[in-house]
Parts: sequence; structure tokens; C-alpha cells
Amino acid sequence: MKTRGISRRSFLAAGAALALPRISWPAQERTPTLLDHVLLGSADLDAGVAFVEERTGVRAAFGGVHPGAGTRNALLSLGRSRYLEIIAPDPQQPESADARDLKSLGKPVLVGWAAHPGDIDQFAARLKEKGIAANGPNPGSRKRPDGRVLHWKTLALKDDAGGLLPFFIEWGADSLHPSADAPQGCSLTLFEAVTPNPDALRKQLEQLQLDLPNTQAKTPHLHAIITGPKGQLDVTS
Repeated sequence: MKTRGISRRSFLAAGAALALPRISWPAQERTPTLLDHVLLGSADLDAGVAFVEERTGVRAAFGGVHPGAGTRNALLSLGRSRYLEIIAPDPQQPESADARDLKSLGKPVLVGWAAHPGDIDQFAARLKEKGIAANGPNPGSRKRPDGRVLHWKTLALKDDAGGLLPFFIEWGADSLHPSADAPQGCSLTLFEAVTPNPDALRKQLEQLQLDLPNTQAKTPHLHAIITGPKGQLDVTS
């Protein structure tokens, strides 16, 4: 049987195709290979946790406090060896200890990111050879709610391109990476730097051997998209 010039089989197949739901495939991830964690600053930790949960459907778990730094955090995994750190003032510590002045934030925003360069002492030596000024490596630690203590070393660039470049971290050999047991279900779909001078930023990225995606715009900022079972969290610095 023919139906206006097409076979009955083709007609039925076309109708079935039209009846199928549209499938939306996720965009390919655009994130730095060496990204360790993303920091989302909030004036209040509970509010920051609720902000992320409302958009992604995943509730971050309390991570602990940073003694002497004036802050505390909550964490959720973004996949293997990467996580989101929601960081906020610790009401039990002096406000003056919070160098980022998180209490002044009107809404949660990105306040930085960390990359893992491998052996951080060797990395610091390579930076020195290239004439790139940095502070560290410096030791750090935090006690988890279960009593376990995490140890790490960090290194901060003296010129971080206005916050677009990361600080660097190496976790202690005896420390469980926070992504391993933080709440699961989210992934980092996009993490990029936006800058009015991409050529200058790319030069710095090449020196640091970082593959941070970057685009051009008038105002410099970081941009992240985190995808969860409920939806997407789209945030900037």
C-alpha cells in the first residue's frame, strides 16, 4: 500500500519517530584537567548549602572548620578527585580572620579554585626557575567531623590574574581526598575564565601548563556550571 507517494512502512516509521521524546545530550565537559576543587563563597554556610541543593538536588555535607582562617565549609563531590567547597564565615572565630570578607557577599559566588600539580615542592622549584613568584608551599590541615585530620600543602601565585588563576594543592599521602566520600551525584560541566585580555591569560596558562578554558568579555570573572540530578547550578565570581 502507498500513502501519497511513500510506503506504509515509511509512513509508520516517521510517525513513531515523531512520537519519541526528545533526548537532550549533555554538552562535552570543558574543565581544566588539573582542577582539584572549586570554591563557592557564601555569607552563611547553611544558606550556601541550600542554594546549591535547590539547583542541583544534592545537599553538601559539613566538612569542618579552618582554624585561624575564620571559615568553615561544606563539600560535595564533582566526580573523581574533584569537588565543590562551599566556604563561609565560621561564627566561632573572629570576623577579622576571614581574608575573603565572605560575610559581605549578597549571594553565593565563586571565590577561587585549586589545581593539583603533583609534587608541589618540585612544582615550586619549576616556577622559581621560570621566574614566576609564589608563596609556599605552606602546610595546612582540617579536622573532619569524624575526627580524622586532613593534611595538605598549598602554593599561591603572587600574580593570579585577578583571581582567574588557581592556587595549587597537594594532599598528604595519609589524607583521603574530599571527593571520595563527599555526597555524590553532581558533575562539573564547565569551568572557564572570562577575561578582556585572553592573549595575556593564555601566556600565563602556558607557563603554568594549565588547560583552563577561557573566553573574552569586558569584565574578568570565573564561570562554572555544575550539573546535578535536579538541574544546573550556573555561577560566576
